[in-house]
Amino acid sequence: MSKTLDRVRAHLGAHFGTEPDVATITFLGAEPVEVLRFRPDAAGLVHYVSLGCSRHPMVDPTEVVADPARGPRAEVVLRLRDPGPASGLARSLAVVAASPAVEGVVLAADSLIDLGAPLWARPSGRAPFTAVLLGRSDIAELALEEPCDPVRFLSATPITATEAAWVRLKGADAMREAWDSDGVDVLDPNRPAAQPN
Repeated sequence: MSKTLDRVRAHLGAHFGTEPDVATITFLGAEPVEVLRFRPDAAGLVHYVSLGCSRHPMVDPTEVVADPARGPRAEVVLRLRDPGPASGLARSLAVVAASPAVEGVVLAADSLIDLGAPLWARPSGRAPFTAVLLGRSDIAELALEEPCDPVRFLSATPITATEAAWVRLKGADAMREAWDSDGVDVLDPNRPAAQPN
């Protein structure tokens, strides 16, 4: 594991004050991504955090020459009120985290990443969420040695196909405003889709 990822892991351990459960996800032709699962905190929230996206800076695929040090770095944080047994959630988060390396996507706040399939499944059925809306998380960014950019931690809010269409049409801020006005708890894994007008 790279020195950068060792520092990210230590940074996350200091933030949460506990050791996570770890799942390693591998993709053909790409470096593995770990998903760290931090158990429920005092508010009952489970945090899933990618570890591997920040290994290299994210680069725009249209750039002729990629700088091996400069460029934005990020990891993705998904938090939910304890979803119970949710198979596939770690893999879905790893797909989002691997998208810069696999598809040349630059992850940033307000980005919509559509996986086109349920993010997880439970014994009672599949979750209605098929995409994530990225935003800023409450985890402080991690400074790296110059000339490297810091590692930012982006929140990933699970959203439905209907909500994803709304984000494409109206934008991320409009979706968040609709959640607020409808009283939608986006941390609830059992929440219904918002019905914005």
